[in-house]
Amino acid sequence: MRRAALFLEEEADDIIRCGLCPRRCAIPSGSLGACGVRGNKNGKGIVPLYGHITALALDPIEKKPLFHFRPGSMILSAGFAGCNLRCPFCQNWHISQPASGGGDVPGKHMLPGDLISAALHEDSSMIAYTYSEPLVHAEFLLDCMTLARHHGIANVLVTNGCANAEPAREILSLTDAANIDLKCFSADTYAKILGGVVSNGNDISVFETVLDFIRLACSMDVHVEVTTLVVPDLNDTVEELDSCVDFIASIDKKIPWHLSAYHPDYHWNAPPTDPAFIKEIKNRAAKKLAFVYAGNIAGDGNNTFCPHCEAVLIRRRGYQTDISGLAAPADGEKFFRCARCGGETPVKW
Repeated sequence: MRRAALFLEEEADDIIRCGLCPRRCAIPSGSLGACGVRGNKNGKGIVPLYGHITALALDPIEKKPLFHFRPGSMILSAGFAGCNLRCPFCQNWHISQPASGGGDVPGKHMLPGDLISAALHEDSSMIAYTYSEPLVHAEFLLDCMTLARHHGIANVLVTNGCANAEPAREILSLTDAANIDLKCFSADTYAKILGGVVSNGNDISVFETVLDFIRLACSMDVHVEVTTLVVPDLNDTVEELDSCVDFIASIDKKIPWHLSAYHPDYHWNAPPTDPAFIKEIKNRAAKKLAFVYAGNIAGDGNNTFCPHCEAVLIRRRGYQTDISGLAAPADGEKFFRCARCGGETPVKW
């Protein structure tokens, strides 16, 4: 199914200018933008992959990862195709990158109503838009998220945060929780390694766009958690990771930060991230952030503690969670309380 594209301007010679992300692709008729998703047919913007779902699975919410939003719950995860970045270490490149090269990506067509029906069938009160980059499917997100809200289903966004202010605000207005990638803290890395350079040779600050997206999501009362994949030879210096910490802390010290260990994939062949380094950064970050978690490494260091009495609120081992340390929120409250001291926790329901 093709759908008319939003967030664009029509230019001369049947060219359209896509305004969804900072690339602002100029797309001739018969072509697609850099994301491989947003196209032009006879001077009109189209989304030929509208409703093309590459994966559908019931996941633990912790897999997104979201640790402070409805812990212990299962969420219906819908995957897409294409991406507006070109991360050479992409761990979902089979679905994120073939579409941008014009190749076929396996999947099935689902209308927003089909996805809502699938969530209800699985008795899931949440849908995650995830796996590849959902923001480049803005039209489907807006349609599906609106319908989900109508049915009392929460919308969860797992994203690179690479969207301009207007579409970002519209999508975030329908978003309940988001895990946003902060891939590094370098405009140069975003531009030259992660694919943030447009064809006319002018660098567009994808980096600043991502920072603005995180700030905007927080200001709109979206539950936000941030993930940084620690990639050797890319962002694995203490100084750069400290900058990530300082940025997150400048918004809210209670935002959970997920440090994730990299493994070789796609075009990046550096050795896997040293688990000891992940733990070192976690300990450094904990001096400035209240909640820091380490992913993709063995260990038992991802429990959540009460900020008042230090009791264990949530005990985690892999994706298994014990939430017996949480007490139900009082009527009208958004956050769980500590089962031991009764204090309000940062864990949202």
